[in-house]
Amino acid sequence: QEQLLESGGGLVQAGDSLRLSCEDSGRTFSNYYMGWMRRAPGKGSEFVAGIRRSGGTTYADSVKGRFTISRENANNTVYLQMNSLKPEDSGVYYCAAHLWPTSLVGDFAHWGQGTQVTVSS
Repeated sequence: QEQLLESGGGLVQAGDSLRLSCEDSGRTFSNYYMGWMRRAPGKGSEFVAGIRRSGGTTYADSVKGRFTISRENANNTVYLQMNSLKPEDSGVYYCAAHLWPTSLVGDFAHWGQGTQVTVSS
């Protein structure tokens, strides 16, 4: 059973950067496709980025060129580097795991508790 714990959220200004981390306490992290999702106030959750076991990545169009997802299998950790943040990036960011690559939020089997990101204009 994968147990995910996010950290690194906070309140920043537009144009600033943040780095989110997600540690997996399970013993099979390297077997999983890892993703970051977010949920803005009053909206549903949306896929932000995903990374394969091999390191291949996928991004939502809204974050391409600004966000970078990475993973360190030796440390059971996945990261989301967020640059040039915009107010519309605000929301609760969730780390999630699934056995195969997907960009469908509903497919992810394991989720963390989330970390709040707020970008002021």
